[in-house]
Amino acid sequence: MKDEFILSKPINHLAVIMDGNGRWAKKHGLPRTLGHKEGCKRIIEIFDLCKKYNIKVFTLYAFSTENWNRPKDEIACLFNYLEDFFNKNIKRFIKEGVKVKHMGDPSRLPIKTQTILKDAIERTKDCKNYVFNICLNYGSRQEITKVVKNIAEEVKANKISIDDIDDSYVYKHLDSGDLPEVDLLIRTSGESRLSNFLLYQLAYAEFIFTLTYWPDFKEKEFVSCLKEYCSRERRFGAIKE
Repeated sequence: MKDEFILSKPINHLAVIMDGNGRWAKKHGLPRTLGHKEGCKRIIEIFDLCKKYNIKVFTLYAFSTENWNRPKDEIACLFNYLEDFFNKNIKRFIKEGVKVKHMGDPSRLPIKTQTILKDAIERTKDCKNYVFNICLNYGSRQEITKVVKNIAEEVKANKISIDDIDDSYVYKHLDSGDLPEVDLLIRTSGESRLSNFLLYQLAYAEFIFTLTYWPDFKEKEFVSCLKEYCSRERRFGAIKE
């Protein structure tokens, strides 16, 4: 029996860009929509692994502000799969103390998706063991722009002075202001860019870009990423002897 991997460095917050569903489907001679369906299966599997390794916060980039440019039928299927995901897992989340959080503008999401998401957030608002943070219709530039406007309004209304504004004040105004900073970002499918995701929150995160398509990203690949993370020395700008 192989020795069980033990995470030697804590990860408080893991962020994932789940990429490659469409290419996985093409590789298997399937329509892109079935790639998204298979990808949705990986979400709960990877989240369960987060709990196994005591990773308290899991942030998932599920749909960006730019993804609206995709075919309408593909978008519709994707939201249907996400709705099914929450319907299947909400009772389990409540039982396991998983708080559901959303980042992004919900106003453009399908009404049914909005309702299911709002219900999941409301029903898990008092859960304290883990956070399942899903980014839907999310773009980091848009988030930062909103923060700038909100803080400017506070200054204009004389609620704060310019001297009150520092890094921590800005961070608290982000959609993730109540969450720890990201320790590790994983992006699947071989793409090596952030695609407008958590630009402020990733300042000192470790990045791992894996060639594996998201539907094929299972425990073996996940643990490989954790091992790579543990092999790195995080200096946060300092020098270590």
